Amino acid sequence: MDDVTEDAGRRLAERFEADRPHLTAVAYRLLGSAAEADDALQEAWLRSRQADLDTVHNLTGWLTTVVTRVCLNLLRARRNRREEFLGAYDHDHDAPAVSAEAGDPAREALLADQVGVALLVVLDTLRPAERVAFVLHDMFAVPFEEIAPLIEKTPAATRQLAVRARRRVQGRPAAPAADAVRRRRAVEAFLAATRGGDFTALVALLDPDVVLHADALVVPTPEPITVRGAVPVAQEAMAATARARLTGLALLDGEFGLVMAERGRARLVLAFAFGADGRITGIDVVAEAERLCGTEIAVADPVPAGAGGGLEELDP
Repeated sequence: MDDVTEDAGRRLAERFEADRPHLTAVAYRLLGSAAEADDALQEAWLRSRQADLDTVHNLTGWLTTVVTRVCLNLLRARRNRREEFLGAYDHDHDAPAVSAEAGDPAREALLADQVGVALLVVLDTLRPAERVAFVLHDMFAVPFEEIAPLIEKTPAATRQLAVRARRRVQGRPAAPAADAVRRRRAVEAFLAATRGGDFTALVALLDPDVVLHADALVVPTPEPITVRGAVPVAQEAMAATARARLTGLALLDGEFGLVMAERGRARLVLAFAFGADGRITGIDVVAEAERLCGTEIAVADPVPAGAGGGLEELDP
């Protein structure tokens, strides 16, 4: 290896390591899995080492392109194989918990929190070209003119793909604004209490006569489960603390709820019903494939500053 090649290789290695957080962020948002993102970076590194870098002036942009191409190939292969999340549960009836294939659950949960579980789930419903256009443009401010060659579209067509994806991602609550904020706060508090193991806080959120329904695949069990009463329901929630790490706020058919995802794919959802005082009167936990497919999942918009409907309005 001559001096020029050695210098180029050293420059590439230094740039790749410096850009690793950015490249990982791109790959994770495109693939929805920390393990797959790591594999994509490894493949991108191998490809980069074999490339002629003499004409490359923006290494970061060039590496982003390489990683995106690798991810796009993986997304297309995934779609061609029709790796739909329902297949696994239709055959083995496993509970939708974090599997060994997901790699480090703590790291997966951290990345999912940074991106948003609901967003990852919605991104998984997009076609590969839509996902690339939306992620690169809306999340990383890459111009459409640079994205277009990657997906073999014109800049105008690429813009339309991003617009279409954005519409799929966005959602609006059906309830009136004040009531919607109040319900959102309650769902967020339910998730926080479950993650933190705060039994007392959970019970306070629940109506004394709350009813929880869980289909047979949630546990799994031979038959669906029904639990009644604030204390028993809170105890059931405490048993799902591990799952709560990969669970996030979402709009389920326009109403605030929770979605749990593994490798960017919805595994179960929790839909809530509320009483007049804002307490939770019902929880429907769904893991069955057919019902999941029939649920429209969207990303919940941020609460406007100063919005009312907080939990402090609940009676002690």
